[in-house]
Amino acid sequence: MPLDWARLQREFGDGGDIPTVAGGKRLTITAVDDEFVHIKHPLWRDRLAREHLAKAVDLVEADRMTRHSGLFAEEYRSLVADVRATSVAHVLKHLGVLE
Repeated sequence: MPLDWARLQREFGDGGDIPTVAGGKRLTITAVDDEFVHIKHPLWRDRLAREHLAKAVDLVEADRMTRHSGLFAEEYRSLVADVRATSVAHVLKHLGVLE
């Protein structure tokens, strides 16, 4: 299943939040445009690139990366990008890509 960017835009185009992988906290998504998921934390703001999320989904679907959300971040850093890997795990778990 390819990355469902349209779903992200529908659900979070104007912002929202999702539970973290470990639970108990939430990741704030401030917007989703054509290229980025914009996120914030009390101490920082950043964005997750659509191309990176799509590549990660492709690798997971091809069984080249784990579906386990707790182990995903390390593989994401080495195979895709060293940018907010844990935040990517939260988003992909929300989409049902990760367990």
